[in-house]
Amino acid sequence: MLYEEVLEYLYEHLPYYQRKGPAAYKGSLDNTLALDRLFGHPHLKFRTIHVAGTNGKGSVSHMLASILEKAGYKTGLYTSPHLKDFRERIRINGEMVPQAFVIDYVERFLEMNKTANLEPSFFELTVLMAFDYFACQNIDVAVVETGLGGRLDSTNIIKPEISVITNISLDHTALLGDSLGRIALEKAGIIKPSVPVIIGETHPQTSIIFEGKANENHAEIQFADQLLHAEYAMNSMDQKQLFNIKDKDGILFENLQLDLLGIYQSKNVCTLLCTVNELRRMGWRISEVDIRKGLDNVAGSTGLAGRWQTIGFNPRIICDTAHNEAGIREVVTQLRQTPHKKLHFIIGMVSDKDIAGVLTLLPKDAVYYFTKASIPRAMAEHQLMKMALFFGLNGAAYEDVTSALYNAKIYADKDDLIFVGGSTFVVAEALP
Repeated sequence: MLYEEVLEYLYEHLPYYQRKGPAAYKGSLDNTLALDRLFGHPHLKFRTIHVAGTNGKGSVSHMLASILEKAGYKTGLYTSPHLKDFRERIRINGEMVPQAFVIDYVERFLEMNKTANLEPSFFELTVLMAFDYFACQNIDVAVVETGLGGRLDSTNIIKPEISVITNISLDHTALLGDSLGRIALEKAGIIKPSVPVIIGETHPQTSIIFEGKANENHAEIQFADQLLHAEYAMNSMDQKQLFNIKDKDGILFENLQLDLLGIYQSKNVCTLLCTVNELRRMGWRISEVDIRKGLDNVAGSTGLAGRWQTIGFNPRIICDTAHNEAGIREVVTQLRQTPHKKLHFIIGMVSDKDIAGVLTLLPKDAVYYFTKASIPRAMAEHQLMKMALFFGLNGAAYEDVTSALYNAKIYADKDDLIFVGGSTFVVAEALP
């Protein structure tokens, strides 16, 4: 098979959540376990760290992988979704899985499946592809990000060294539950017997659930926001964030430099550092130099993109993949703090999100460019514009992201700010 034929098989012949939405979700681990048996249990051949959460899990996963690589560990990283290239999902020391391996894996699956007769989803097959690649490459450790939820997520066949849950907010409510407590129960499904767990944020509706699940599994639990605080200092001369990280005894890390510029990363970096501290306590060789070097170049080391990323100047163009109410609230806060004359807001969303909840948060004094990503789940641009008008948001509709960005560049002055967001897939189409 050619690589293009393999991608066509993965996207078009398997249930794919990013395109089909909840219809592609498998509420069971049976298929993943069957695939794991088919490929000889590859997930048992390397150590893992499991990361879940509503927002921030991708950033924490990439930061952790960057630090582990700097510490000398051959580090796998599995994340989703990808932005530009399918192979972004599967990396070792920042390098994407080769096309040749993707072809070989799918061909092996198709041959073995002639007798196995499995019907996996896109995500199930991709998770095992990552595990098989990591095993073949004899990695030391893989940082594994959940796709959706935790308890029934295909990644949840691993028994990690440590489990991490960044935070809980309302997202994917049709599948995970319509309350913070119900969503927390799903995320808490990654907590394993005797495996330490780090929780990023304390919340009265979720903390009791995490504590109960940890006690049930005799797992040590820590809440990062109760242990560490990231005091924002300033941006460095080369435009990186500087933090003073404090614990109860004072400054733990002074002038810690991070190349990810979203102010929401202050929460993620505390979750990350609690995780690293626990790994060090468990005997992992990770020095302060490794931590500093890893955080200084997360994007360069791991390929992370789309997190408060500047993609143009004069006018400045920023994109961010935040796509739910909690994430958009952080984005709007930072937009207000970013110098500009006029805000031009390019937005597209998928139909199964809480669109009204997001629209209520957006600034009414911006000029809006309503658009849609080229996926079936995308809400039509005219429908989104009609909803936005109800919330006092005014602008025009554009049939695709390219035309929306083109027009924003025409109408914006050099001192204005163009923001692109609302959906991971909108950002993917805006990235150069």
